[in-house]
Amino acid sequence: MLRLGRREFGEHEPVIMAIVNRTPDSFYDQGATFADEPALTRVERAVAEGAAIIDVGGVKAGPGEEVSAEEEVRRTAGFVAEVRRRFPEVVISVDTWRHEVGEAVCASGADLINDAWGGVDPRLAEVAGRYGAGIVCTHAGGARPRTRPHRVAYEDVMADILRVTTALAERAVSLGVPRESVLIDPGHDFGKNTRHSLEATRRLPEMAATGWPVLVSLSNKDFVGETLDRPVKERLLGTLATTAVSAWLGAQVYRVHEVAETRQILDMVASIAGWREPAVARRGLA
Repeated sequence: MLRLGRREFGEHEPVIMAIVNRTPDSFYDQGATFADEPALTRVERAVAEGAAIIDVGGVKAGPGEEVSAEEEVRRTAGFVAEVRRRFPEVVISVDTWRHEVGEAVCASGADLINDAWGGVDPRLAEVAGRYGAGIVCTHAGGARPRTRPHRVAYEDVMADILRVTTALAERAVSLGVPRESVLIDPGHDFGKNTRHSLEATRRLPEMAATGWPVLVSLSNKDFVGETLDRPVKERLLGTLATTAVSAWLGAQVYRVHEVAETRQILDMVASIAGWREPAVARRGLA
C-alpha cells in the first residue's frame, strides 16, 4: 500500500503526478505556469484529467539563472497553501533538494517531497520525517543540482541505482518518514546518458522487486529526444511508449506533463494486465 497525504493507492493502481512549474524558464513550457492563475488553472485541469498528485517545482532542473532558497520558497510555499485550500484531497508534492524549502512547503500543506537530486542535502529527509511527509528517493549518480552529465560511467547502472535509492529509502524511514510513503526513482537523465536511461527502463523489474513503489519521471526528457532524434515538443509519442513499457515492467507513479494522454496509456496497460476492467464491454454481447 502506498499512502500519500489523504490518499491510499493499491499495489496495481497507476498514479499520475502532474508537473506544475513555478519557473519562468522551464525547458518544456517556458514559464507558462509561472504566474499564479495559469498555474492554478493547470492544477484544476490536471486533477480533472486524472492526476492524483500535483508536483510543484520552483527551480528549473537544468543550468540557468541562480535561484536562492528564499526565492524558491517564494515561488512555491504560498502556491502550495492555495492548492491545499482549493483541492483538499489532492496529493501535493514539491520538487526540491533544499531542506529550507522542504520546511516551508511542508508547513504550507505539502504531502510529499520529490528529492530529484538524490539526497544532496541530507537534512531534507529529516524535514520530511519531522512532518510525516512522504519522500521520493532518486538516483542522480552523485551529480550536483542543476548540472548536466559529462562522460559519466557505471560498471552496472542498475546496481548503482538500487544501492543508492534503497539506502536513501531506509534512511528516510529511520528519520521518521512513514515506510508506506517512500518511493524510489531511477532518475532518468539525471547523472546518466541516454543509454543509461534506456537500460534503467528495461531493468525496472529489479527496482519493483525491492518492494518500494517506483516513480518514473520520463516526460519529454532528453533520453527520449535523443533516442528518436526529436526536439522537446515532438517527444510525446516516445514518452508514452516509454510509459507503457514502464507500467508493464512495474513502475507505479508517473511524473508527466500530458495527463490525459498518460491516463489512457496507463488504463490500457492495466486492463491488458488484468488489473482494471474495461470501461465498457459491449462487443459481441448484443
